[in-house]
Amino acid sequence: LNAAPARAPRQQIRFLPTPAPAPGGGGALELVAARVPVLADHPLVRGPRFRKLKIGAGHRLDVKASGVFVLGIGHGNKLLTDLYNCHLTKVYTVGGLFGKATDDFSDTGNLVEKTTFDHITREKLERILAVIQGTNQKALLLYSNLDMKTQEAYELAVKGLIRPMGKTPPIITAIRCLQFALPEFQLEIHCLHETQQYLRKMVHEIGLELKSSAVCTHVRRTRDGVFTVDDALPRTQWNLQSIQEAIRNCQLKVQTELEKTL
Repeated sequence: LNAAPARAPRQQIRFLPTPAPAPGGGGALELVAARVPVLADHPLVRGPRFRKLKIGAGHRLDVKASGVFVLGIGHGNKLLTDLYNCHLTKVYTVGGLFGKATDDFSDTGNLVEKTTFDHITREKLERILAVIQGTNQKALLLYSNLDMKTQEAYELAVKGLIRPMGKTPPIITAIRCLQFALPEFQLEIHCLHETQQYLRKMVHEIGLELKSSAVCTHVRRTRDGVFTVDDALPRTQWNLQSIQEAIRNCQLKVQTELEKTL
């Protein structure tokens, strides 16, 4: 920001002594009104214009995860709080590997055991995923504090706005298998109030349900509320112009979501 072009300095009226246009130039002076810049605005006087920026983090990512990570700058910190109160769904792609278990549920952890996995099929995996989704759907309705027999609940369900009213345990709103090629598989998970470690543990528990074991190979967040991978800036675009453009592009998204939800 400090390297960006600065605004023009303020102007003030000063009366400056100027030689009078007398015949022969007798050296007489007169005061003439003139506009001059205010030196208090000069960078060499006031120093850097921006010394402190308040930056807040949205839903965090741990060191083993990647993907969309939302930051708020200045007024955006209040919008982060408002978006948090909306309890918006986040979407992840999670990779898994059958056949081994580790102490931290990731493929880089210390090996605990190895198991067979030839008996696992995509149909068996999808059956487990359906059970997980059904159980979590019941939990979502429970924590939403809605009477499901009312017109209000019906209208919210049609709009997809049934969400918990406060902080709850992690809830999986949708889960499906994207790829399956033993021993590897990939899931798409829609969830609320999760942590990335919770998702890794879920991969481990899916392996146990299939009478085998599994570790998580990667966790990537592809959507955080209204923000998607298309809105995110890769490291090569962490500059003032790209950040300003990203803020402008996302303002309408955030405003629309807040009006719809809050």
